[in-house]
Amino acid sequence: MVKYKGMLGRLALLAAALIWGSSFFIMKNAVDGIPVFLLLGIRFTVGSVLLTLMFTWRLKGLNGRVVRRGAVLGVLLFLAYTAQTFGLKGTTPGKNAFLTAVYCVLVPFVAWAASRRRPTAWNWLAAVLCLGGIGLVSLDGDLTINQGDALTLLGGVFYALHMTAVSRFGEEEDPILLTLVQFAAAALACWALSLLTERMTGPFPDNAWLELGYLAVFATTAALLLQNVGQSVTPAAPASILLSLESVFGVLFSVLFYGEEVTLRLGLGFGLIFLAVMASETQFGFIRRGRAK
Repeated sequence: MVKYKGMLGRLALLAAALIWGSSFFIMKNAVDGIPVFLLLGIRFTVGSVLLTLMFTWRLKGLNGRVVRRGAVLGVLLFLAYTAQTFGLKGTTPGKNAFLTAVYCVLVPFVAWAASRRRPTAWNWLAAVLCLGGIGLVSLDGDLTINQGDALTLLGGVFYALHMTAVSRFGEEEDPILLTLVQFAAAALACWALSLLTERMTGPFPDNAWLELGYLAVFATTAALLLQNVGQSVTPAAPASILLSLESVFGVLFSVLFYGEEVTLRLGLGFGLIFLAVMASETQFGFIRRGRAK
């Protein structure tokens, strides 16, 4: 039974990575015709409503501390998604996927600033590899970076802050309630800015509601639940590997359905960023264990 739980857990994590990877080109299509804050507002609202319906019985545990901490997470999530989504308007889905993945490398350094827990040598190696990958992916011939890539990297910074806060708050609070509150807080921020700054100039584009439905139901609610279930029965190292495949799937779907071309330089950059994620998250322990056998 334990063996089957482990297998199902890995499949759940792989499914989450696959869904998130597929969402990049769908988001790219969606933001071409829908204002960013409106799109994110709908996405987070549907996610919070679905979680409320699915876990109504947990609402009795809601208290002021959970609301405050969930609101902090919601603001960080809002900032991360906003930077990433505006970045997606100025870059390709594949580059957006891999540049967002730098949060995995940044988390140990954010935790260092927050808790004085020094990064390991593997974390420093990951940082060097990641910088090299970012340079190959983002820098133009004159060593400048375009606005879309810069905003995507900023989104990665906010994701790192969000993940660090989740790790700290999640040890003491119900993760489902924290997720529900943060979705609601992010939705409120998106709706407020949408009403203040955005105007729809016409009806939603064709297939827009299908794209929004997929992003809200699958890429937000379902993928999050798959991640929670999968990580509960899967060791940290293989879980990190499976979840990091999100960036690989992001490029694959972008090539297949968006027509993105991956040059040798981009491929090398993607490879360095992926190695950086592996070094930071697993220290390549799975390779060392395999050799030890």
